[in-house]
Amino acid sequence: MSSQSTSQNVANMAGEMTGQAQLKRDEMMNQASQGQATNSQSSNDQKSTYTSQATNFLQQTGEQVKNMAQGAADAVKNTLGMNSTDNTSNAPNPSPATNHPSNPSPRT
Repeated sequence: MSSQSTSQNVANMAGEMTGQAQLKRDEMMNQASQGQATNSQSSNDQKSTYTSQATNFLQQTGEQVKNMAQGAADAVKNTLGMNSTDNTSNAPNPSPATNHPSNPSPRT
């Protein structure tokens, strides 16, 4: 009978080991899935940050280009004497001159 009890002990131990292995496997799977969820959230947060930074960069660049174009347009208007008096740029408006290419002075 001792061989039967030894067989039962071995079978019980094998069953316990199998159960422990399955439990360990389940724990590892749960940890992996939780890690994936955490990494996914972290990845989404990082993508959101990059998107926000890109949006801000593009907005600032667009404003700079707009301001440069307005400055160039004002410079051309000043050069041609077509600058309006209601212009709010920092460039000085030329005073109304009598000797202006579009308004030449009569020769005396």
